[in-house]
Amino acid sequence: MDPVPLSISGETSPAAELSVRDAVILGLVEGVTEFLPISSTGHLIIATHSLKLESTTPLLDSKGGPLWYKAPSEKHPSGIPLTPKLAADTYIVVIQVGAIAAVALLYWGQIVGILRGLLGRNASGIRLLRNIFLAFFPVAVAGLLLNAWIDAHLFSIGAVVAALVSGAVLMFAAERWRQQPGNTSSRKEPADLTAMEALGIGLMQCLALWPGTSRSMVTMVGGYFCGLTPARAAEFSFLVGLPTLAGAAVYKGAKAGPAMIAVFGWPHVILGTAVAAVSAALAVRFLVHYLTRHGLGLFALYRLLLAGTLAWIFLR
Repeated sequence: MDPVPLSISGETSPAAELSVRDAVILGLVEGVTEFLPISSTGHLIIATHSLKLESTTPLLDSKGGPLWYKAPSEKHPSGIPLTPKLAADTYIVVIQVGAIAAVALLYWGQIVGILRGLLGRNASGIRLLRNIFLAFFPVAVAGLLLNAWIDAHLFSIGAVVAALVSGAVLMFAAERWRQQPGNTSSRKEPADLTAMEALGIGLMQCLALWPGTSRSMVTMVGGYFCGLTPARAAEFSFLVGLPTLAGAAVYKGAKAGPAMIAVFGWPHVILGTAVAAVSAALAVRFLVHYLTRHGLGLFALYRLLLAGTLAWIFLR
């Protein structure tokens, strides 16, 4: 397919138009689904498909030069040209900053406790920081080592559908286990997790590298098995998500952020980030309130519905 010229100076029409409506929709989908245990990946696949942001046509700047996703190098002699799909993928990761900011504000008290712990004034805060680090470290290492393999082998509709179904089964099992006598009355806080328990949750979080699994889901389920209530498990999931999502946003933004901005423009990036922040704050509030009363069962059913929708659209 021939490259399509992209104007950065306004001389021609952009090859990859992102309307205000598109920016708002992507911001909403990212903000609402990032912290709910329903797979942001599955929803974003549907969103980008519906918004027609899946084109793999290489883009050129107004002078006819290529916009690179990965510039030519020894590893990639021909380079990887930027396409509307790759720009949209980068956009979705970058606007996670809004969701991160929302959670940081909602859980500012815990973050202050961590900062006080670093100053030796809050023992609970330093234990919470240790547990967040131990839960984050395994997935950070695994992500760096397996990123290319995952992109090549697991980022397909079939793999996402399988992950959605597998995650639903795991959630049903976790709910059944939690509701057994003796497993529902814990008053354990995230800071009360032992180092081994936090590390175990981190190892479970590695499952979320399989697109469609849901990072928040596996950390919540891991929290269940370590004795946290649904609301406390969700809280720990949110806090562990801060370094995880921030790392992904910085990595993706550094790699393709400037080219993505050239395609979509700063105003749309800012708008999407703001919408993601507001919708994430509302989603987190809803999730904690709902989990306190009902647990994960309804979200497991929803994952099965989403899996069926993806299979109907893409695999029939």
